[in-house]
Amino acid sequence: MTGRSLPRAAWPRARRFFRAALSAFLPIVLLGATAQSARAQANPQAGPYERTYRQSKSAVEKALKELQPSMRGRLPVLEGFALPGNHPLNRYQRAYYQSAVQVSSTASGGSLVRVTTKLTAWYADSTPSRSEYQLLTSNGRLESDLLDQLTDLLASSSGATDSGGNSTESLPVMASSASAKRPAIAEKGVTDQGDSEAIVSAPMPQLPEIERTFSSSLKQGLSGRQSTETKDSLNKAADPAAASLQAEAASLEEVFKNQAHPKNLVAIKKTGTPVVASPSLNAQPLFLATAHDEFEMLDFNADWVHVRISGLSRGWIWRTSLEMPEGISDVPPNNPSAAPVAADLFLVKREEIAPFPGDWEPLRGKNVKIVSVQKVQEDEKNSGAPAKLEYAKSLLDKNYAELAAKSQELAGVVLIFDSVDGGMIAITLPTVQQWKAGKLTDAALWHRCYFDPPETFSVSSPAGGH
Repeated sequence: MTGRSLPRAAWPRARRFFRAALSAFLPIVLLGATAQSARAQANPQAGPYERTYRQSKSAVEKALKELQPSMRGRLPVLEGFALPGNHPLNRYQRAYYQSAVQVSSTASGGSLVRVTTKLTAWYADSTPSRSEYQLLTSNGRLESDLLDQLTDLLASSSGATDSGGNSTESLPVMASSASAKRPAIAEKGVTDQGDSEAIVSAPMPQLPEIERTFSSSLKQGLSGRQSTETKDSLNKAADPAAASLQAEAASLEEVFKNQAHPKNLVAIKKTGTPVVASPSLNAQPLFLATAHDEFEMLDFNADWVHVRISGLSRGWIWRTSLEMPEGISDVPPNNPSAAPVAADLFLVKREEIAPFPGDWEPLRGKNVKIVSVQKVQEDEKNSGAPAKLEYAKSLLDKNYAELAAKSQELAGVVLIFDSVDGGMIAITLPTVQQWKAGKLTDAALWHRCYFDPPETFSVSSPAGGH
């Protein structure tokens, strides 16, 4: 026998040793390749992110209650949190996230935590009518961060040890989807327990680092010393990455804190509110905004608010349709020297049912209720467009029951102001019904009316007239 060969009797033990080592090594390599392949594909249909913990379900749920504020909020940017889709991420605004957590008990008495996150953001299309809120796919960063916080919280609140002196803190297992499985590695001893000969001294193969994804069966298969060394090496490798992620999270949290409560945002009160091209009730609507949509306020006056839609795109919104920033009223306070209310400025002179006296397509040739209105005093200075609109609204509200009862014979209502600066307002009965039902704001109501001449009812105070 030379110095480089083994006795023939030792060959079976050597083969058993290498087979045991190979059976422990190959599944981990395959698991690493599977995880890398799943990350490379970046499948947007991937399931929830998972981790297992040794703590009971009730202990995990208690810790999750402390993390509730971290499960939802607004994102300052989408890059780094969402997967690219059909549109560039920089075309989205007002991004929000909401995480859902499901906790279930495991057979060993521990817990399995699944996290899914929904991302929504306002997509600002170059064609305003195509702008809308859209659902985006999370890239897993928010889920991983929440699970990291849960891991840290459980570790800090659990200092007890088991009977073997090992920490009760679990080594979490990350799964890229709900269908991801951990390899089941058979428990095999590296040494032959029934043989008194010394084991063959050969180096163990270097196990690849797979983001702390080790199954309990592997730890049982290795010796206690090897398991401890492996866990220590993993913790050392994970510490720099965890520290880097913690620093980045702190930086993003600071950005979010600085941007979470801007002082110049206005919010839409009701879905269907028109955003128009100019501060006029006759202006062309750019699109209809949805309740709780937020816009940056550039300027405002007594009736209109000038807002930034996206980039260089601008629009105007009727002031009473918005929730104004703190310290600014939705409706300007009444001036003690202001004019009397609209009901004191006008009175109804005549009412009749007749064919529509105009050429507006929705009412052309149809029967309408015509209400003739005149000023109480012809030289009244405060009977301009705002007062006329306010009086028209009061008449529609007052006469709605009568109009609804005659909906089979009437197609709409016409208000005619008999004065030098008078004019006509026409509106269809279905529009009045939607307004009364609360489906239309006052501004949306006026944008569905017909004004003749339009300039008589134009409400467009100069910007800056606060």
